[in-house]
Amino acid sequence: MPGGDPKSGGELLGAAYDDVKGMLRGGMEHPATKPVLAWGAMGALAGAVLPIVSLPLGFVVGAGYKLYKRASK
Repeated sequence: MPGGDPKSGGELLGAAYDDVKGMLRGGMEHPATKPVLAWGAMGALAGAVLPIVSLPLGFVVGAGYKLYKRASK
């Protein structure tokens, strides 16, 4: 990763777990909730347009992508 050390798998999962735990406890007040939900909504829209991908799968992929990007910082 340019400009920094990449996180190992355990560190990445730990950071993602902490973010999810914080979102579940903090609800919409947590700083990660709104961006993750927004990316999930964009993924769901993409899932509606693409012939093979469904809305729930698109939402999970979009939210998962944003969660990964937040955890890898």
